Amino acid sequence: MESEFKYNFIKSKTPEKDITLLLFHGTGGDENDLIPIGKMFGENINLLGIRGKILEHGMPRYFRRIGEGVFDIEDLKYRTKELYSFLNSLPSEIKIDKKKLVALGYSNGANIAGSLLLMYPDFLKGLIQLRPMKPYEIEGSLKINNTPVFISSGKKDFAVNETDSLNWADELRNYGADVSYNLLNTGHNLTNEDISLAVEWFKEKIKN
Repeated sequence: MESEFKYNFIKSKTPEKDITLLLFHGTGGDENDLIPIGKMFGENINLLGIRGKILEHGMPRYFRRIGEGVFDIEDLKYRTKELYSFLNSLPSEIKIDKKKLVALGYSNGANIAGSLLLMYPDFLKGLIQLRPMKPYEIEGSLKINNTPVFISSGKKDFAVNETDSLNWADELRNYGADVSYNLLNTGHNLTNEDISLAVEWFKEKIKN
């Protein structure tokens, strides 16, 4: 399985002891897009931005889609396994504690992060999803052992229906996740409120 991703790693002063934020961009972004947001979560945090390898009209994504809001589920699951493999065999320069990984994803990046949680529920210490959709239906049972999940959606989001985002949050709760759901008066774009709420949640749930 191919596992070479382009990435940007910014290490803390004590990288092997600290939490690492995995940063997953939206469609058309790259490994640098969310670094400024990651820095807002405080000091002594590693930042690892990873670029999606799929190109849609020249724009990087993490997995293919059939149309707007319609995922190629087979490719999504394959790319999730590929990402998981990469994170388990990181380049030698990335020396971090793999038990302290928190994923932060926006839009397309939020969706691959959600898939990572569904397929490997014990892998992440926490998950921040900004403008997510439900990745796919789960076959069989699933247990998420109280993993903290932050979700931020927009009332005016053209890409994600308000009801769908709320149902996704409820579904994660039913699986056992500790979900904080936020519905903001905005569209698909990110706002300062998104980030301030996520940072507050992070300090409470993840970094004490």
